[in-house]
Amino acid sequence: MSKRTLALIGATMVSIIYGMTFTIAKDVMPQYVQPYGFILIRVGISALLFWIAAFLMNRTNLVPMQPIANADFPRIAAAAFFGVALNMLTFFKGLSYTSPISASVIMVTTPIIVLILSAILLKERMLKRSIFGIVLGLAGTAMLILYGKSVGNATNANLGNFLVFVNAASYGLYLIIVKKLMDKYNAFNFVKWIYLFGFLMVLPFGWNEFAEVDWSLMPNTIWWKIAFVVVLSTFVTYLLNLVSMRELKPTTVAVFIYLQPVFAAIFAIGLGKDHLTWVKIASAAVIFLGVALVTSKKTVKPA
Repeated sequence: MSKRTLALIGATMVSIIYGMTFTIAKDVMPQYVQPYGFILIRVGISALLFWIAAFLMNRTNLVPMQPIANADFPRIAAAAFFGVALNMLTFFKGLSYTSPISASVIMVTTPIIVLILSAILLKERMLKRSIFGIVLGLAGTAMLILYGKSVGNATNANLGNFLVFVNAASYGLYLIIVKKLMDKYNAFNFVKWIYLFGFLMVLPFGWNEFAEVDWSLMPNTIWWKIAFVVVLSTFVTYLLNLVSMRELKPTTVAVFIYLQPVFAAIFAIGLGKDHLTWVKIASAAVIFLGVALVTSKKTVKPA
């Protein structure tokens, strides 16, 4: 089996894991663990795993661990805020209010948000079709936020959808911030710092909810679901993304984000955790059309 085939399998596995995460995390929150308490668990254990992995790779000389320059720590702190703290706080809180399908569809707007931020922060020029795609994508998102009502344990779909959109915007800004770090350092060399700083940032928000968890009343199935989110959805997916990005173009890897709503819908509907509505279908169609227009051609940088 070729390296490219393995990379494609890895990217597909990431989309499957993320698609399952929407429903699995929803089963944990808020009945057994409140959203911010869950984030503290996820970030804390993930930070520990990344530090252990970096240490082992350094000891075995698998990956060179060059020291981080002091001038880069402010960028690492910013990446921790937008990529871990704000990103996860709004996602988990939003997911506790809305449905898995709605949340996964809104996450597809990330490439659109990256393009907008690139135009603002990196001064990249956008094609007319990209601008039209942005308008379509944001219109579909607004439709889902305002009218994407859900049944079951979606207690406040409007607020939940809005928070998930803030999460997508935060992650889009993180991708831009972290790009220079990826060009300069091995990923494991700085991601351990990102998660350490992120843990310190979410600690004030999550400590009280973490302390309120009654671990004795938690069934074994919930323990396994927490482990799934912490280990597979964070640590393992990051490793798989590294493998994929070594063999595939970034644009190819980015396309796999569009599979997440498909897997999320299949998993959620299969377990009876969510259902499709015409609003969700129409919103998804408009968002996907917008993303297709945005990603079909690269932006042109000024000479």
